[in-house]
Amino acid sequence: MKPELENFGVVILAAGQGKRLGCVDLPKVLHEINEKPIISYILEELEKGGLAKSQICLVVGFKAESVKEKIGSGYIYALQAERLGTAHAALIGEEALPADFNNFLAINGDDSAFYKFNSLAELINMHLENNNDISILTCEPDDLSGLGRIVRWYNSEVFEIVEKENLMPEMEKIREINTNTFCFKREWFKNHYYNLRPIAGLEEYGLPSFVGEALASNSKFSAVKLKNANEWFGINTSEQLAEADKRKREQFYGA
Repeated sequence: MKPELENFGVVILAAGQGKRLGCVDLPKVLHEINEKPIISYILEELEKGGLAKSQICLVVGFKAESVKEKIGSGYIYALQAERLGTAHAALIGEEALPADFNNFLAINGDDSAFYKFNSLAELINMHLENNNDISILTCEPDDLSGLGRIVRWYNSEVFEIVEKENLMPEMEKIREINTNTFCFKREWFKNHYYNLRPIAGLEEYGLPSFVGEALASNSKFSAVKLKNANEWFGINTSEQLAEADKRKREQFYGA
């Protein structure tokens, strides 16, 4: 294991049911692409990169025991009994990490199946080398429908996340989006979590709200853009699940 990763944790958000996908008895992250659970791919990639199972916390909720049984022992499991959004899930996971971990990666279990560890390592290394409070992974996907945007200011380093509901017409041409993959300095995360406001119309707290909090508190943050935008792929519908399955099979068997 690389020395810089020894006190580094990963929190994988895997508590959701997947209602848009029509999940009833099987948690979203256990649906299969190329005959393997969606979440298994990011777990394998993290371990290939040198992270131990004992550094990885899976935040579970819907059908939690099914996830534990399928994924197996060695990982940290944390239960999000009341699902109050992605930021809340990250808090549940952060609290379960070993006390001596100073930084952690928060990542979705349902849109990370195509990530390569080198891309995540670029984010992690930038975060640690710059001593950031918060770092974010962005990308420029081909399909921007239904997605918010990363709006960069005059110096390109300072930015904000504008959700799709709040996009101004001139922002539609922006191609950079938030992947909802973040690195946090743990102490900063804990100190600022309770400053977050719930998402409008929902009693939930979202990870993107931390960017606004970083701006308001003059905290240190920056972003890394995925070189290959195809590494980020959200799976929210049966059509997207089928497309993800097709892509994985093409990767495995060849186009």
